Amino acid sequence: MRTYRLYQVDAFTREKWTGDPAGVVPDARGLDDKDMLRIAREMNNSETAFVFPGEGTDYDVHVRFFTPTREVSLCGHATVAAHYVLAREKGMTGGRVYQQTGAGILPVDIQSREDDVRIVMTQGRIEYGDQIAGDHAKTLLKALGLHTSDLVESRPLQIVSTGHSKVMVPIRSLDTLHALRPDNAALIALSEKISCNGYYVFTADWADSLFPVHGRMFAPAAGIPEDPVTGNANGPLGAYLVHHRLVEHDGQCFSFDAIQGESMLRPGVISVEVTIRDNEPALVKISGNAVIVFKTEISV
Repeated sequence: MRTYRLYQVDAFTREKWTGDPAGVVPDARGLDDKDMLRIAREMNNSETAFVFPGEGTDYDVHVRFFTPTREVSLCGHATVAAHYVLAREKGMTGGRVYQQTGAGILPVDIQSREDDVRIVMTQGRIEYGDQIAGDHAKTLLKALGLHTSDLVESRPLQIVSTGHSKVMVPIRSLDTLHALRPDNAALIALSEKISCNGYYVFTADWADSLFPVHGRMFAPAAGIPEDPVTGNANGPLGAYLVHHRLVEHDGQCFSFDAIQGESMLRPGVISVEVTIRDNEPALVKISGNAVIVFKTEISV
């Protein structure tokens, strides 16, 4: 039996009890898949991050992410949480760390901000999946309790990924967004058919200079009925908006802040930056703050 340090961290916020909670085990050597799944289930956050030392010279750490029911390739808020813990434990105030993930080797930047640090995550390869149409679109709208009139015209329902795919669901009304009460069983059944288990419903009002994007993300097929603040939803959203020519930009970069988690009384803010080449998104970064809620030990 070995004792492990275990943190609870709220990501995309500097205030405890808000943002998106993640478990972090900063030194997971010796844990097997069954152990990690049990710990993730016990923590009962949307994801828990397990950090292993890097092997060779290609990357510094290997981070694995578990929901309460399965391993996932990449997680934005748990990446922020994990590297916030590592930076605090090591006394880092800046620098770059390379992490091996299920989506490949990705850089993470630590930036000094006032008396704390902020984490910048470069996400994985941008991939555009199927547009959701026909019977699948009807099923999705019914499962979310939406009508066709709630959608924004010219903005497709589409699967987009920067390491972990989500269905982009653009709607008109913030009131409608906050009133959603999804049918989880229907979403789970649809996930099996479209090979995507996350649904990001969002509004976008570019006249709002503070938080132009508000969103909610549902992934019951992954054991996450709703996630408070989702890096792997807002990052793909940035690529989606640029790819479909839905926003204005300078041809080099497009950035915005999104707020999520309001309906769960866990609001958090995530910053998205899209690097643009030849009028197409080429690279997506997300960034945010974090705060440690508690630290404990667990023996396995």
